[in-house]
Amino acid sequence: MRIAGMKKMGVAAVALLAGAGGSWAEAPQVATDIAPVHGLVARVMQGVGEPALVVPPGASPHGYALRPSEARALDQADLVFWMGESLTPWLAGPLEELAADAHRIELLEVDGTTVLSFREGARFEAHDHGGEDGHDDHGKAHDDHGHDDHEGHDHGGHDHDSHDHGAQDEAGHAGHGHGHDDHEAHDHEEHDHEEHGQSGEDHDAHRDHGDHDGHDHSGADPHAWLLPANAQVWLDVIAAELAEHDPDNAAAYRANADAAKQEIAETVASVSAELEPFRSKHFIVFHDAYQYFEQGFGLAAAGAISLGDADKPSPARIAEIREVVAERNVSCVFSEPQFNPGLVATVLEGTGAGTAVLDPLGANLEPGPQFYPSLLQQLGRAIAACD
Repeated sequence: MRIAGMKKMGVAAVALLAGAGGSWAEAPQVATDIAPVHGLVARVMQGVGEPALVVPPGASPHGYALRPSEARALDQADLVFWMGESLTPWLAGPLEELAADAHRIELLEVDGTTVLSFREGARFEAHDHGGEDGHDDHGKAHDDHGHDDHEGHDHGGHDHDSHDHGAQDEAGHAGHGHGHDDHEAHDHEEHDHEEHGQSGEDHDAHRDHGDHDGHDHSGADPHAWLLPANAQVWLDVIAAELAEHDPDNAAAYRANADAAKQEIAETVASVSAELEPFRSKHFIVFHDAYQYFEQGFGLAAAGAISLGDADKPSPARIAEIREVVAERNVSCVFSEPQFNPGLVATVLEGTGAGTAVLDPLGANLEPGPQFYPSLLQQLGRAIAACD
């Protein structure tokens, strides 16, 4: 019986199973890239096992060097769920090296996933939404699942953002070392990526990187976890993959996925009601990371301060955004916790617009089964409260 999993179930559930003479089979070893993906997988595995989080809250998803425990998690994984290489290009190498035998599911390639292109220009004019609730349906649904050698599915594997736990517990995988305790060598310095650390934090040069040349903002926007409909699609895929690798617990995975979808639906209804007064207002985001959330909740940003999360906006772009604030009577300009607030102050100077902080990765939220609904609630409340 898997002790870690049984602790999650509660005394009554354990007693019921014991009385019925049943027991949980050993759950598969599962690794995930970023906290939002980890949260969805943790919810499906709740009561059976716990997935490992490779990119901890606080760390950059775009450039990160694995700690020994994170390298072990990949080395031991039977399954890896990640967003895709467009979010975490540096992870492709470690996946091939450490998780070559694992089934790797790239969520951006899952059939039914809505994937949007990055918007263009400071005013997002190239992708102006004109459909219902102010949005066109310019997402695309993929025809394959990105699963490799798995009943016709291609498990190509991809990954995305995460955050940095300075004191992350190494003990979770210490008992399963496969000779990767010295994996600090995986600093991936050959990749140049931007640093997403909190302002003032002391980041090890072997973990977060300063350049971001490899993160392309001209193609598909990888922040797809912010569309609740995508999360609900992925829950079914997560449950199906787990069930195939662990048939004894298939019913539990499917029941958890169904419950999680209902929880997300209830959260969406609650957040939608909270955002209703804000839908007629115009707002500016720091960078183009929120269009999936906008589509899911009937919002439409008027523009972005920065082209990308690693790009310093030019004076011309700042001037253009200030024009947008004035012309469209922008009510709020959103910052992000890891970026220079001085840029937002410059945009706000002389205007009546308010400001608030948005974090698409939920760095301050506790990873686990309730992470995803909490992330939606946190974003919704921050937007609704900005005036």
